[in-house]
Amino acid sequence: MASQVNIADAKARLSELLDRALAGEEIIIARAGKPLARLTPLRQQRREGRGVWRGWAADVPTEVFLAEMDPEDLDAAEGTFSDEFGITLPRSDAE
Repeated sequence: MASQVNIADAKARLSELLDRALAGEEIIIARAGKPLARLTPLRQQRREGRGVWRGWAADVPTEVFLAEMDPEDLDAAEGTFSDEFGITLPRSDAE
């Protein structure tokens, strides 16, 4: 059942009215007895788990993970090929 509350009372008891709305009660806010607004809870948002990228690997074919890496990419990933400042550089085939 809906409860009607005037604006002054709603301002004074907003926290209480929010609790009642969250409990499932419909609260109508009125001015001079004329209904203006309805106070209802928002729909519960579904949580996606821990992190945005959770489950991303399920969409990637296994062949991508098992594919052989280029020697240049492998050196860069292992950090074995870098300049004197520690910046990883692409390996040239001339070396």
